[in-house]
Amino acid sequence: MSEAYEQTLSSNTLHELTAALNRGMFVHVRNALHNMPVGDVAFILESSPVKTRSAFWQLIDSEFHGEILEELSEEVRNSIVSQMMPEAVAEATEGMATDDLAELLRSLPDDLYQEVLNSLDSQDRHRAELALAYDEFTAGSVMSTDTVTIRPDVTVEVVLRYLRMRAKLPNDTDSLFVVDKDDVLIGRVALSDLLTAQPETEIANLMEQDILAIPATLSETEAAKMFERHNWVSAPVVNERNHLLGRITIDDMVDIIREDAEHSMMSMAGLDDEEDTFAPVVQSTQKRSIWLAVNLVTALLAAMVSGLFEDVLSQLAVLAILNTIVPSMGGVAGNQTLTLVIRAIALGHVSSSNTRSLMLKEITIGMLNGMIWAILIAGIVGIWKQDVLLACVIAFAMLMNMLAAGISGVAVPLILKKFKIDPALAGGVILTTVTDIVGIFAFLGTASWLLI
Repeated sequence: MSEAYEQTLSSNTLHELTAALNRGMFVHVRNALHNMPVGDVAFILESSPVKTRSAFWQLIDSEFHGEILEELSEEVRNSIVSQMMPEAVAEATEGMATDDLAELLRSLPDDLYQEVLNSLDSQDRHRAELALAYDEFTAGSVMSTDTVTIRPDVTVEVVLRYLRMRAKLPNDTDSLFVVDKDDVLIGRVALSDLLTAQPETEIANLMEQDILAIPATLSETEAAKMFERHNWVSAPVVNERNHLLGRITIDDMVDIIREDAEHSMMSMAGLDDEEDTFAPVVQSTQKRSIWLAVNLVTALLAAMVSGLFEDVLSQLAVLAILNTIVPSMGGVAGNQTLTLVIRAIALGHVSSSNTRSLMLKEITIGMLNGMIWAILIAGIVGIWKQDVLLACVIAFAMLMNMLAAGISGVAVPLILKKFKIDPALAGGVILTTVTDIVGIFAFLGTASWLLI
């Protein structure tokens, strides 16, 4: 089933359920929600206005709350949890995977967090404290402690008997981790190898040694890159002494990769990647106003530069007509470079060893683009206004701004990264400011020098 078809199916279901809810067909809605996959129920909740979402939630049995909360985005989950009693939240977390439990608890307000933690039984509280021991956004914070381990001195037959006694393996188990008596990781055995090996074969002769493991303190983004490079389904997580702590599975890494992509996309508009589509109006307005205020300041800076040439603009009205062309072209060119560099930084492709090559490449592209579009705009303006000098002025300004766009597109994200500021969040505004100021100054400054 294609993604587009699934999305259409879910959208149609949402429309039908909302209509049924509005008609008071609560039993029908309740049964429909109970027969839907958990991911689809989460989609329904995230796609519904707050009041409708609350009504849907009340129709779902509490035994399914935990599974659904795991699938929701942070902001939507918080809006639902804030309306639940601490005991109900604690009940929903029963049986929840360790990493999902830690994520849920971290997202709660401090007072509710403590109440929920106190409401957990001793086993769940221990699991929560174990997961919360690691900083957020690290491999330790997203690992699961539900891991099957075996010893190297047992036979395949013994392991298979042990697995049959367990009756069920953790989700996405593609291999078993081999540890010594001190829980130090020494290897792994693929399930496919285990099933095809002779029963009397010792695990020590079957296991893969010198395997890569993920340090618990490694960032989750770097862990996701390791999964991508090595095509893992699951990977062990170890501490600094190589003791096995748990494992990370591909489903968690897919979520992290998707969240990183959403973060980059939403940050360029100054929005939170966990933004609730149907969040309260006042809350959404407050979040967006901050970014609009920043944009207003940068727009005023560009306007101030134009104000320096007020006399020139009053004498030559044609300059006011053409004044927007150069900054606009520079902004587009700069954002192309900026997007490319931010993506390269996210993928780990940019380092101190290749920064100079990247800068030289983008300067060269800026020069070539500048020459191409400078000649083109000069020809258009020269024919349109019958003024060769004016054509030369706008051509020079275009060349300078394209060059500035290329340099800024590389320099801005690298400088922001050095100061630990997210380039996706602030890079676009800074770059646009630079290209606006350079474009206006180059065009009007050159015009005042040559034409007045």
